[in-house]
Amino acid sequence: MAGGELADGWLRSEAMAPGPERRGRAAEEEPAPLEKADCKASEVREFTAEFLEKVLESSGWRAVWHTNVFEVLVEVIDVDYAALKAVVSLADPYLCDSPVSTFTLECMQELLELKEHRLPLQELWVVFDDSGVFDQTALAIEHVRFFYQNIWRSWDEEEEDEYDYFVRCVEPRLRLHYDILENRVPSGLIVDYRNLLSQCEESYRKFLNLRSSLSNCSSDSEQENISMVEGLKLYSEIEQLKQKLKLIENPLLRYVFGYQKNSNIQAKGVRPNGQKVTHVVASTMMTGLLWSLLRDRLCQEPSKEEIEIQFHGDPLSAINACYEGDTVIVCPGHYVVHGTFSIADSIELEGYGLPDDIVIEKRGKGDTFVDCTGTDIKISSIKFVQHDAVEGILIIHHGKTTLENCVLQCETTGVTVRTSAELLMKNSDLYGAKGAGIEIYPGSKCTLSDNGIHHCKEGILIKDFLDEHYDIPKISMVNNVIHNNEGYGVVLVKPTIFSDLQENVQDETEENNALKIQTSEEASAAERVELDELIQCATGKMELYARSDLSEQVEDNCEIVNELVAASTQKGQMKKKRLSELGITQADDNLMSQEMFVSIVGNQFKWNGKGSFGTFLF
Repeated sequence: MAGGELADGWLRSEAMAPGPERRGRAAEEEPAPLEKADCKASEVREFTAEFLEKVLESSGWRAVWHTNVFEVLVEVIDVDYAALKAVVSLADPYLCDSPVSTFTLECMQELLELKEHRLPLQELWVVFDDSGVFDQTALAIEHVRFFYQNIWRSWDEEEEDEYDYFVRCVEPRLRLHYDILENRVPSGLIVDYRNLLSQCEESYRKFLNLRSSLSNCSSDSEQENISMVEGLKLYSEIEQLKQKLKLIENPLLRYVFGYQKNSNIQAKGVRPNGQKVTHVVASTMMTGLLWSLLRDRLCQEPSKEEIEIQFHGDPLSAINACYEGDTVIVCPGHYVVHGTFSIADSIELEGYGLPDDIVIEKRGKGDTFVDCTGTDIKISSIKFVQHDAVEGILIIHHGKTTLENCVLQCETTGVTVRTSAELLMKNSDLYGAKGAGIEIYPGSKCTLSDNGIHHCKEGILIKDFLDEHYDIPKISMVNNVIHNNEGYGVVLVKPTIFSDLQENVQDETEENNALKIQTSEEASAAERVELDELIQCATGKMELYARSDLSEQVEDNCEIVNELVAASTQKGQMKKKRLSELGITQADDNLMSQEMFVSIVGNQFKWNGKGSFGTFLF
């Protein structure tokens, strides 16, 4: 489809090359390029008309008038460029295709008369002509159809009317359109976007109808007051929906805020007979390998009761056969899978040997590699290799997942820890993510120990948790090496302005650059003491290192702790202010006890493109 050409050739106003000589138009009349590089939303129709005047034949071509219930051949006798409509008549002979037999010649003539023989250009498909005279006409109408079907929104003219419509609206929507076509957007997010778009269009229609009815009401009537309230509610709803749409349309924000996918995996629970099974995965089972397995894994304690063993040729079938409490042992080999590992029960997935000897590679397009929703999942000694992915290599929706001695070769993002989920990752290696190596959501718990996170876009991304609906994550990072990432080692996402808490706020800048925290000018001395105690508690493990000659490594760890605690404290202040506005002057200790637990000690940050720590402000 010629959507990209439309964007560059039309709204960027680079005129299309002239076609062959046109009927009723001087041959030397060539379209001249327009002067503006962008336009206002209110000028889009004018630009469209100007574009069409330069490339569209005004008459003499045939088209198929296409609707949901019929297709009929018409002949164009004139074009109203400003209205984006064509004046048509029925072609001779009369040709109509419809599942309904009622569309006779007389019926269609009557329908055209009702429409004054004027049809929207978007409903016309140009009939092919061997001469090639109407090729530009067909392409131009495709451009217009693409734009109004995929880019234009009915509310655009009521947005900010500035000379940045292309940059603000067209570019992100066009990019999203092609990202979807090229399978770079999760399927669930595509469904969410289209549902949001439908909701917004429906709400906007209701808003326009309500606004029209208000103009017909007598002033100060009770009905007008009721309609005004409904109108304000609808307006607020529309604004919220538009913000959600923009969040998905913008590729950077889409990446930073992520996609809150709801997993539909159902746990099987305990096997009906109550027995637990050990699943052994091997492409080929040799006697030597079987003897080693019996000795090292299956018959370690002779006194134990006998266990059932099931053999599988690939790990995906083994996981699909698991019930609560089962164990999957993967023997050395290179396994290629084409589906998703959906783990809904508490199981153990372990490799028998070194991770580099037990490789599970995912091929074929798909959203997720490993999906975890079980209460307590353990994965160890396996190398996961991801290809042609849309989502991360491992997503923990809820429950606890432990990764130990694993290697994760990522394609998009790495490990995602959703709200209320818990990740314990130790002695593992993660690399290659085009997004963040690890994404930590509000309300989650993430413990990272002795890992390597490298060659990703960002090392670790901590999502915004300052919204009042979010809980603060609990983060522990000990002895990790975070290096050679394109951006920062650790990134914290937070809003530029913390709601109305930023009123009367002063920046405390200190030359030692150890901590920058914004506090209210009217904050009490007691609140300052609480903050000092919180930072001292959070950084207690680092006091042994905190001498006058702090090493760069310790400074990096301190900087991350201080920034996270500062953000956590600001959230607490926001909560206190909201409680105060509600008339609650004494905050319950439990309400303020969920400050971020931070233990960041002994981590090394090396050769990260933008530094060890940064913030993404939105």
